[in-house]
Amino acid sequence: MTGVVLSTCPPLTDDDLNELFGASWPGHEPVPFARTLSHSLCWIAAHRADRLVGFVNVATDGGIHAFVLDTTVHPDERRAGLGVRLVRAAAAEAKARGAEWLHVDYEPHLERFYAECGFRPTSAALMQL
Repeated sequence: MTGVVLSTCPPLTDDDLNELFGASWPGHEPVPFARTLSHSLCWIAAHRADRLVGFVNVATDGGIHAFVLDTTVHPDERRAGLGVRLVRAAAAEAKARGAEWLHVDYEPHLERFYAECGFRPTSAALMQL
């Protein structure tokens, strides 16, 4: 993972994020990320030189709960531990900003990844609106 630098809440443009998400998520349609980030507790970005290669967002309820969203690693950077580094850095920053609980929703195939990040499974419920 030499050469990849993590930073907390750096300025990011919609173009930066849409380029990363477009490369990482088939079918991604460009969205205005700037508004989303204005409501975040924090986010962690990973850059290799001037290229955004990883991102994770942490939303908050304004109290002690925070939520991991949009964990994304560029396909060229996967399977080298960057995703775990991003999520662990996000957890540390959320704690430093007063969060006591960090939540994440994920699909079953990501259970091992989030366990490596430090999460443990819990019972939860979900309603599609």
